[in-house]
Amino acid sequence: MRRPLAAGPAIAIGAALLVAACSGGTGGGAPAGGTSTAVAGGTAAPASPAGGGGLTGQAPTTIAGYDAQKLNWRSCNSGFQCARLLVPFDYQRPAWRRFSLPVIKLPASDPARRIGSLVINPGGPGGSGVSYALQARKVVSAAARTRFDVVGFDPRGVGGSVPTVHCLTGPQLDKYFATSDNPASKAQLAEVVSQAKLFVRGCERRSGALLPYVGTRNAARDMDVLRAALGDAKLTYLGKSYGTYLGAWYAQLFPSHVRALVLDGAVNPDESGFSLNSVQAQGFEVALRSFTADCVRRAGCPLGNGTVSAGIARLQGLLRQTASKPLASQIAGQPANDAMLLNGVASALYSKSFWQYLRVGLTGAFAGNGTLLVELADALFERGPNGQYSNLMDVNTAVNCIDRPWPRSLQAYSSAAAAAAKAAPQFGASNMWSSLPCAYWPVHAAAPVPLRAAGAPPILVVGTTRDPATPYRWAQALARDLKSGVLLGWNGDGHTAYLSGSTCVDSAVDRYLTSLATPRNGMVCP
Repeated sequence: MRRPLAAGPAIAIGAALLVAACSGGTGGGAPAGGTSTAVAGGTAAPASPAGGGGLTGQAPTTIAGYDAQKLNWRSCNSGFQCARLLVPFDYQRPAWRRFSLPVIKLPASDPARRIGSLVINPGGPGGSGVSYALQARKVVSAAARTRFDVVGFDPRGVGGSVPTVHCLTGPQLDKYFATSDNPASKAQLAEVVSQAKLFVRGCERRSGALLPYVGTRNAARDMDVLRAALGDAKLTYLGKSYGTYLGAWYAQLFPSHVRALVLDGAVNPDESGFSLNSVQAQGFEVALRSFTADCVRRAGCPLGNGTVSAGIARLQGLLRQTASKPLASQIAGQPANDAMLLNGVASALYSKSFWQYLRVGLTGAFAGNGTLLVELADALFERGPNGQYSNLMDVNTAVNCIDRPWPRSLQAYSSAAAAAAKAAPQFGASNMWSSLPCAYWPVHAAAPVPLRAAGAPPILVVGTTRDPATPYRWAQALARDLKSGVLLGWNGDGHTAYLSGSTCVDSAVDRYLTSLATPRNGMVCP
């Protein structure tokens, strides 16, 4: 399965309970997590183009009935405050229907020196900004929290949004993720196609009315409604991974409303879907080699103590074996087969702090027990111990399929998968086939728009040299494409850089957020 462009596997235990706590308040409609779409009454009008039309330049700055709303804050947990934000389904028809989005805030620790709000997003698409903001004390430095209210929100269709996107049940997703994305026979390919079509039918049946409206362009416009509701004249924003694409779209639409944007773990907006899949797969290959190089130097490395190539060959042997004979798994309903083991490996590559678990998981796998690797895969796709998933991957597919055009030919996917496998032997084919639902998607994608953000102040683009999910070349490309882009690199491992181990990166980001001072363009931190 395609790896989500999120800031990493879920690590906040119990965050779902706090998301639910932020789901009440104003806005009405169905309960959080429900699928009702009758939020503002009326019958469904014909869908406008995905993401809305006319979004190549500065967007309107006033939206009747939305631009002047005030957030009704209430205490919800451990110093946080919660509210809800109303945004229109379709910005071309703002009076038609609406989403109600949960918002959470950790007030600045020094109100007398407060600059404003810092809106944060963890990526995805499909990642919960509320869950991410609940980790504010870990994901935003103490220095920045002194000066800013840290604010998170669930984008339209995500998490506590009303309504939300849902496609498959828990057991259906179990089978979907366990289906091999590296088909070696006609029968295996038929199963991949069958699962892709099942996913699409589920999305149409459960969330069809939402699908034209959940694209990133609309989410960026929602952020400007949020900015106004927060009382900020301009937006200060920290976006991770896919959140960089959301931030770039914001700057494209509202360049005069930008104060400071940190785009960490950047996505290259100008690449095609197939190219994004292939380059991301190559990023995971680089990260796997980095992990393996570290492992083979350690006593008891499950990949041996020889060369990096020999260690990876040992992993490949395990994957080939489990394609036909899964390992033991203590997770009910989930086989420890090649697809799940590869997802578990990918999950651990998001953070160097997870490498220790990958070593233990591989040791168990070579002894016949794949449980820990399955658990790592579950963390990546946000599957809970009860077998229920968040809607991360439902939204991930729904947004990816309309954010950029995808081929509709099965042969195109087959050819692209073969080419990707040559460039990225472990991850190339699986990343490519994972996008097959887009070949059958019921909503046509929006036409590509170059994101240049002309007229915006300096925008800080951050990239990690061995980032698995958003390779460094994407940060370089985004910084070049944005008219005011400034590139900051980190010579490191794992997904995203801020607060990941480099004091150089952390201090540069904090200086930019607080004083708008940018580092030298192209500087690479140790």
